[in-house]
Amino acid sequence: MANTRDIQNRIKSINNTKKITKAMEMVAASKMRRAIEAVLKTRTYANLSWNIVLNLSQATNGNHKKALHPLLIKRENIKKVGIILISSNRGLCGGFNTAIINKAHNSIKIHMEPEEEQPEFIIIGKKGVTINKYYGYDIAAEFPKADIISEIKEVLPIAKIVLDDYLSGKYDKIMVAYTDYVNAAKQIPRVKQLLPIDISTQDEYLGIVGEDTRVGIDKEFVDKKKEKYLRDEKHIYEYTFEPNPKEVLDEMIPRLIEVQLFQALLESNASEHSARMSAMHQATDAAQDMADELTLFYNKSRQAAITNEIAEISAGANALSE
Repeated sequence: MANTRDIQNRIKSINNTKKITKAMEMVAASKMRRAIEAVLKTRTYANLSWNIVLNLSQATNGNHKKALHPLLIKRENIKKVGIILISSNRGLCGGFNTAIINKAHNSIKIHMEPEEEQPEFIIIGKKGVTINKYYGYDIAAEFPKADIISEIKEVLPIAKIVLDDYLSGKYDKIMVAYTDYVNAAKQIPRVKQLLPIDISTQDEYLGIVGEDTRVGIDKEFVDKKKEKYLRDEKHIYEYTFEPNPKEVLDEMIPRLIEVQLFQALLESNASEHSARMSAMHQATDAAQDMADELTLFYNKSRQAAITNEIAEISAGANALSE
């Protein structure tokens, strides 16, 4: 039997670890509630604003002569792709980071054409840099990610880099890889196409934000919108611009792209805190189970030691009596 003192030390160490994981679970739960509240407030607006962009894209049909803004022009030859990858700054959140990194890699393998160059990544969150270590992709820029996202200014530097690089021709396509929040127990990694704005994009992971049945999303509403915008090609919205289309769209289109990035960041934030809360809850339960097993083992060892001492005393008493 192991030394009872060693077992006591192990039990004490495990109980201390359990206190830490329990505290981390409670902190993650608090942050998760705030993140969910933020993501639900903006989700409907993000979907409706994206529909406006899709309508404008449909109206021009990618035609260079009809296009009202450079961001609405579809590019025929896609050579360089930029991917915005949203990860976390810290670990201890289960498979959150691994899932989104693998999703981005798998999407590249599925959708990348032979003539395309290897994509570059713009990383939000420190853990996303491991995509370079695992798969060798180049990282063009890296940004930290705050635990609590409350203002759209968090994404403005990233949006500016992306828009400038796309308009300059450095990238022919811009994607965003993020984790879609479904509920506290389920988060889905996704890859969404931001640029070029293309209503014909119907891939499973390259559609309208909120395609699934999720908290805060009306599935019937989303299904109707999807059918309306993706299948009814004859139906085209007409917009009136004042004072003129160029001035309006120069301000509006970049803002709507920023909204999509901001919503993706909010979705990832809520998913991260949910994943961390779940991981810390499981760690706390595992620590409790381990402590219970060691306590039982300690009691057995102690009982064996006491029995052995009684046996020795009895043997000594018998020897003296003889």
